[in-house]
Amino acid sequence: MALRKVLLEGDSTLRKKSREVSDFDQRTQELIDDMFETMRAEDGLGLAAPQVGVLKRIFVMEAVEENEATAFINPVLIDEKGEQTGAEGCLSLPGLYGVVSRPEEIRVRAQDIKGDEFERTYSGLEARCVCHEIDHLYGILYRDKAKGGLHSLDEEADEGPAGETAVEKRVSAKAVD
Repeated sequence: MALRKVLLEGDSTLRKKSREVSDFDQRTQELIDDMFETMRAEDGLGLAAPQVGVLKRIFVMEAVEENEATAFINPVLIDEKGEQTGAEGCLSLPGLYGVVSRPEEIRVRAQDIKGDEFERTYSGLEARCVCHEIDHLYGILYRDKAKGGLHSLDEEADEGPAGETAVEKRVSAKAVD
C-alpha cells in the first residue's frame, strides 16, 4: 500500500467524469488499498478515485456507525428519501466547509472488488458521504451545491451558518472526505 497525493481544487481532473470499471483485478485492488490508506492518513471518512488522479468510478468510505470500511465500484443511487442540511468539507478543498442539502436516507447499488453487486442503505452522515463521493465521480464538488458559499474552518465564531456550532461544523465537515 502507498499514500497517494490528494488533488486540490483547481486540478482539472476533479471536474471530469469518471469511467466505469470493468477490470476487477490486482491493479484495482491496489488502488482501493491505497485509497483507504490515503483517506485514513488525511483523516477523512470517504475518498473518491478522481481525488487521487484516477478517473474510475470508485470510492471508499469508513462508515461511522459500524466502523465498516467499504469500497464502492460503479456505484449508483437507486433511492433517496427526505432531506438533511449540514456542513460538509472535502480533502480536495482543505480548511473549508459549506452548508449543503442532501437526502436523509439513500440506497446505493455498487460492485465489490470481485465484481459482485451489493446494495446498502445509509442515513444521516453516511448518506451525506455517499452522495458527496458519487458527486466526485461526475466531476461535481460540494462547492457547487453549498448554500451561502464556503467558509474557513478556522473561523472563530461559535456558531456558523445553519446554526451549527464550531464543533459540529468540524465533525460534519471532516465526515465527508
